[in-house]
Order: sequence, then C-alpha cells, then structure tokens
Amino acid sequence: MGDNVKILQKRLDYQFKDQDLIIEALTHKSYKKPYNNERLEFLGDAVLDLIVGEYLYHKFPNVAEGELSKLRASLVNEKGFEKLAQILNLGEHIYISLAEENNKGREKPSLLSNAFEALMGALYLEAGLQKSKEVCIDLLNQAYPIIDMNAVFRDFKTTLQELTQAKFGETPEYRLIRAYGPDHKKEFEMAVVVQDKEISRATGKSKKEAQQASAKIALETLKKRK
Repeated sequence: MGDNVKILQKRLDYQFKDQDLIIEALTHKSYKKPYNNERLEFLGDAVLDLIVGEYLYHKFPNVAEGELSKLRASLVNEKGFEKLAQILNLGEHIYISLAEENNKGREKPSLLSNAFEALMGALYLEAGLQKSKEVCIDLLNQAYPIIDMNAVFRDFKTTLQELTQAKFGETPEYRLIRAYGPDHKKEFEMAVVVQDKEISRATGKSKKEAQQASAKIALETLKKRK
C-alpha cells in the first residue's frame, strides 16, 4: 500500500500526515474494509462545488448567475471529475475488490469520479481549503487549457443526458404536464422521466426553459442518490 500512496502524493505535491485518511479516500466499498470512501466523497463534493464556484465567479466577472450555474454544472459532474482523476492516474491507486478489478473497475467513470471527490474531501480535512483549491485549479487548468463559455459549456439537458446514459443506459424523457396562463404570458410545466419514473418537475416561460429547469433539478436529485 505504501508505495502506491507515495506516488499519488507526489502527483498531488502534498504529503499526508494522516496516511489513514488518504487510504480511506482511495478505498472503494467493494474492498470490504471497516471503512470506505463514501463519507469523504460526500464532503469532497461540497468542497469542489465551492472551489469551482468561486473560481468561475472571479474568472467571469461579467457573466450572470444563470450562465455561471450552467458552466459550473458542466465541470462539477461525473464526467468532469473523471477527467481530473485521469490526470492523477487515480485508477492505479484505488483499492477495489478482485471482482471489481475483473469488471474493469479502475476505468469506471463513476468509481473514478467518486474517488476523486473523496480525495479532495481528505485533502480539505487535513490541509484546508487553500491547498485543496490549489490542487483543484491546477488540475482544471491541465484538463481545460482554455476555460471559457464556448470551450466548456454544456447545458443542463446535455449534462443530464450524459449522466443518465452512463448510469441507466438511456436518455431522459421530457413530458409536458400542463400549459397555463394567457397566450402572451404562458407558463409550461415539464417533467423529467427516467426509467418510467418521474425525477423532477419545473416551469418556464417556454417548453425549452422548463426543460432546462427540470433537467437542473434532476441532476441535483440523481447526484444525491449516488
């Protein structure tokens, strides 16, 4: 275990004082230890949300909240974290069961993404926000040589589709629940349905706007169900 963890710490440019913490961050639940990385993953998710949010806030001073939210959603998701995990070669360092190993677990986007979140949670606990921010932003800059609205942007519907295809092997369905109000001020209510189950609902001034709003809620809902 020792050499495995040392190599990763060199890549992070940080030596953990509490080696148990980084080992916990790298331990998948399939490894059958008394601990796993799920709690650290929960923490890392919140830390990354804050770091990326602050980073975008300063990088795009003239961009409105709605666009910043969309941009953050395109970075703070399974696909985005998998990309950062690959820069660290994180798949080489995780502890997984033999069955998971044989199932190509080291290459699974969800497993890599979760391990990256857990690692950032561990780094935050031991070294604080500033060090976590340095590591995360350095990785972002490596993953996205140009970060701007065109280079990185994905709308909520696209991001949701990528998530549901990876997780369930299908694309989400958008159902019109109702349209109401006078013609000049119509409101539309749309639902997102995945695997014949309604995940979210939202309203908007057009079907497209309602779809985007419901896709955003669906993303947040599915993210919590990891």
